[in-house]
Amino acid sequence: MVHHSGSIQSFKQQKGMNISKSEITNETSLKPSRRSLPCLAQSYAHSKSLSQSTSLFQSTESESQAPTSVTFLSAEKSEQVNPEENKKDSALKCSFADLSDFCLALGKDKNYVDESGHANYDRSRLIDVIKDKPESKAKLAKNDMNYIASSGLLFKDGKKRIDYILVYRKTNIQYDKRNTFEKNLRAEGLMLEKEPAVANPDIMFIKIHIPWDTLCMYAERLNIRMPFRKKCYYTDQKSKSMSRVQSYFKRIKKWVSKNPMVLDKSAFPDLEKSDCYTGPFSRARIHHFIINNKDTFFSNATRSRIVYHMLERTKYENGISKVGIRKLINNGSYIAAFPPHEGAYKSSLPIKTHGPQNNRHLLYERWARWGMWYKHQPLDLIRLYFGEKIGLYFAWLGWYTGMLIPAAIVGLCVFFYGLVTMNESQVSQEICKAAEVFMCPLCDKNCSLQRLNDSCIYAKVTYLFDNGGTVFFAIFMAIWATVFLEFWKRRRSILTYTWDLIEWEEEEETLRPQFEAKYYKMEIINPITGKPEPHQPSSDKITRLLVSVSGIFFMISLVITAVFAVVVYRLIVMEQFASFKWSFIKQHWQFATSGAAVCINFIIIMLLNLAYEKVAYLLTNLEYPRTESEWENSFALKMFLFQFVNLNSSIFYIAFFLGRFVGHPGKYNKLFDRWRLEECHPSGCLIDLCLQMSVIMFLKQIWNNFMELGYPLIQNWWSQQKIKRGRQDTSIPQWENDWNLQPMNIHGLMDEYLEMVLQFGFTTIFVAAFPLAPLLALLNNIIEIRLDAYKFVTQWRRPLPARATDIGIWLGILEGIGILAVITNAFVIAITSDYIPRFVYKYKYGPCANHVEPKENCLKGYVNNSLSFFDLSELGMGKSGYCRYRDYRGPPWSSKPYEFTLQYWHILAARLAFIIVFEHLVFGIKSFIAYLIPDVPKGLRERIRREKYLVQEMMYEAELEHLQQQRRKSGQPVHHEWP
Repeated sequence: MVHHSGSIQSFKQQKGMNISKSEITNETSLKPSRRSLPCLAQSYAHSKSLSQSTSLFQSTESESQAPTSVTFLSAEKSEQVNPEENKKDSALKCSFADLSDFCLALGKDKNYVDESGHANYDRSRLIDVIKDKPESKAKLAKNDMNYIASSGLLFKDGKKRIDYILVYRKTNIQYDKRNTFEKNLRAEGLMLEKEPAVANPDIMFIKIHIPWDTLCMYAERLNIRMPFRKKCYYTDQKSKSMSRVQSYFKRIKKWVSKNPMVLDKSAFPDLEKSDCYTGPFSRARIHHFIINNKDTFFSNATRSRIVYHMLERTKYENGISKVGIRKLINNGSYIAAFPPHEGAYKSSLPIKTHGPQNNRHLLYERWARWGMWYKHQPLDLIRLYFGEKIGLYFAWLGWYTGMLIPAAIVGLCVFFYGLVTMNESQVSQEICKAAEVFMCPLCDKNCSLQRLNDSCIYAKVTYLFDNGGTVFFAIFMAIWATVFLEFWKRRRSILTYTWDLIEWEEEEETLRPQFEAKYYKMEIINPITGKPEPHQPSSDKITRLLVSVSGIFFMISLVITAVFAVVVYRLIVMEQFASFKWSFIKQHWQFATSGAAVCINFIIIMLLNLAYEKVAYLLTNLEYPRTESEWENSFALKMFLFQFVNLNSSIFYIAFFLGRFVGHPGKYNKLFDRWRLEECHPSGCLIDLCLQMSVIMFLKQIWNNFMELGYPLIQNWWSQQKIKRGRQDTSIPQWENDWNLQPMNIHGLMDEYLEMVLQFGFTTIFVAAFPLAPLLALLNNIIEIRLDAYKFVTQWRRPLPARATDIGIWLGILEGIGILAVITNAFVIAITSDYIPRFVYKYKYGPCANHVEPKENCLKGYVNNSLSFFDLSELGMGKSGYCRYRDYRGPPWSSKPYEFTLQYWHILAARLAFIIVFEHLVFGIKSFIAYLIPDVPKGLRERIRREKYLVQEMMYEAELEHLQQQRRKSGQPVHHEWP
């Protein structure tokens, strides 16, 4: 008696609660506090059979696979409860349709609103641990394990489910390591069963099952959070205005529910589990948790994650570093390890009438099919099947795609604005009418004088991308990038809350085998684990980093060399195209030169990408990163730097260097005193920049889509053909079908993120020159989402369902691209486009220079003003007269012929001023928006704090009820709390 009383009082003191020391009764039941009453009402009857919960751990191995003994209380049992208990239950029943009645039932406490969607708290919904009759056990097992049995993912006894698969070749000689490893796995509590492959007699599969007791033990060790109560949310009293706002949003929500893009949530029954409070699993407090069925209490992803945790920490030889399945795969003892898919992704029975066969089938029908391209993604089901890390990738990809819609619409509007006003453009009209204006030859040998109006089409096309909306769109996209990233942070915080990752901390990673082998002689004490581990000296780390950085700069210089080679190619072939036999190419030789150079540049880019991956791999291994996450971050950063420079270096050349240092007629600058530098088209260099961006972006997206889906499809088709030739019987088990699929990329999601991040750079960095980039990105991403979904569901083995709370290093890279985009767009508008020269002419040299409202266009005469004169007699071509060229230089008859005019310096000063003003303005707006948008919504922050408080209260009340129940059974007096 003293022991129980002391335990209750100490428990109360730990929680900061008060116990009446004088009021002790033998039969008075616990009176819950009003603070936790709403949530406790759902589980009031939960403790009626708490003493029987230990039966979950007393079952034998065969019983652990039998139908569960955890069921719902039937209606008949509810009616047999004594009247006193019924009276207590009726006091807790309350209709949430009427909030005022509920508040009165709580003693005039109006601060609780239930949003779980249930009308009443009654005992028929509460969980009780009872001993079922054999008939009910068999019926329940048949329903809960139907999809597992139908997929064949069971041991030969038909009861134990398969949680993981190991694969090895019988001809491999390292059987001692395998035998030791498998023996240690069995000692850890796993159950193993071997089965040879059907199609290949040399392949052996090891099926792994984790029993209930082992599962609970490791779930407790890993602090895996499991559901134990339905959620009820806290809210303040709402004013009438808030009620009107809420009703307005309800109408919007009702309309959204009819939106064809919204998924039918009734097809996803497993998603209801997220509406529960969770707590770290504990075998001692198993009575706290909602266990409807032991077979489905832990999800497949959780079971696979626990098994992989055990595989990674099991020894296969004596020695500190002889641990883990990854090392066994690296040395060839095993050739693969993967969790199995939950069955086939297709079914002969329609899903609408017969329902999904398994979660994989459901994902295929409601997500991975091309016909679902317009639907929202079932993120909760993706997370349930593939894990939080992959779920966050698809959430980010979907969010990025959705945010591209306004950017694509605005870019399309800017493009159509240029299309509509193209014929009204003063500059285009002047160029198209300039039939008597001759341009100086653009090359030395085969080029002749060209009429300015021959560039009429190019001038009109240039105006599509260089018009009055260009500056607005550049500012819009800079702000858009900030809004996208800030709202993604909010979206991520909501997902981490919904997926119960708020308090999740990544466990201490194991060291990489290469790191251990290199530095096993130098050890220090790990401050987290308290165990000695290999240590890399600082001097060695700095030296290796310097070598790695030198390698990075060498590869970047190789990219610049490749761009220089393409530039030399352009200088050589432009003479050849100018004298080509085909009249079309001869007439449009500049366009032909640029088009051929773009295609060659794209081929060089793809070839260099293959070399960069190998070099990045070598440099990263040279650094000897300590853990896998450090290796992944270092490798991802190198790959981004290499591919970003490789992809954008030619674009930077065209945007900022093409036609800038050519000199002037009679004194052209030449490369190696041999090849004359290339000039811009008479209508400007922007058309070359648009061509370069559009071709590279289009071809790269096609190539990436082929490599992501086409290549795995071909490989899987070839594997299936080999199986058909080797065996005519198609009855192949699921795990062997999974083995014949392609493994997930060795670098995980790095290639997926890298592709999208590079596209984000294309969409934002030079968007001022190509406003259709967001539209192309949007169309590609709509295909990319379903392509990736199809690949994950049908073409790849099931990856390990890993956990994560964010997208890692890629968020910092995206923020860096957003900053770079502001700078580059400022330079594109100021230097590449003709916006600043037109602006200066309009208000300084044109008809509007005197601030008098003119009757004519302010840009009238701009084309003539922007072209300088050159005396043809100085070329030695036997021609007299004058030709024109794009520059601001004095005419031959001036006192300083061919020197820069005052207008040139005015334009240069205006360009520099625009860059400074544009950058400061946009950076200021970006910073202000980032300040206004918090990373975590205020309502969510308050809800998280409130739920932590409620979880503490509910855990306390449930434990106290459990202790009180034990005292009743032993006939000892029971305490009750102050009201």
